[in-house]
Amino acid sequence: MTESVANRVKKRTPGRPRSEEARAAILASTLELLEEVGFVELTIEAVAATAAVGKATIYRWWPNKAVLVADAFMSSVIRETRFPDTGSVHEDLRAQMQRLASIFRGPRGRILRSLIGGGQSDPELIEAFRNRWLVPRRTEALGILQRAIDRGQLPADIDRNMLLDTLYGALYFRLLVGHGPLSSGFVDDVCDAVMDGVVV
Repeated sequence: MTESVANRVKKRTPGRPRSEEARAAILASTLELLEEVGFVELTIEAVAATAAVGKATIYRWWPNKAVLVADAFMSSVIRETRFPDTGSVHEDLRAQMQRLASIFRGPRGRILRSLIGGGQSDPELIEAFRNRWLVPRRTEALGILQRAIDRGQLPADIDRNMLLDTLYGALYFRLLVGHGPLSSGFVDDVCDAVMDGVVV
């Protein structure tokens, strides 16, 4: 644990904390430590100390560090990444992509970049990332596209997975490679270039 984290370790208070309070403290502490030390150096012991809980409390909910980290990241962005329902699939996607790009530009973007990078050599981490972050977000997005098909805004035979890869792949590419800014204008350009070619 770094000295800066150690200085902020909370003292235990008498009695056991309520479950939801403990869970929230664990997730917040995990994010805090991820920003400071990264995934490799993060330990369950440090999270427990910072959250003022026992290690057993953490393992009661999360089987390993990878799943904990994936859940901590997801919990911090889930509300911001939900899709609106404006009546236009083009605008729904644009708004959600802008929110996601805003997250990518900040501290949580650096965390996500390190998780994806670390997952290339850590099977547990990449599995947790896919199951806890990617699959739920993708399932929601596929539902948004199906809603647009039902409304007659997209062709019934469109490849929804290909469409999502084309839209969001550009954002993840810039997040990971960093060859260009993930600006609001870039997001608009990507969304328009893709959606103008498929919206009925």
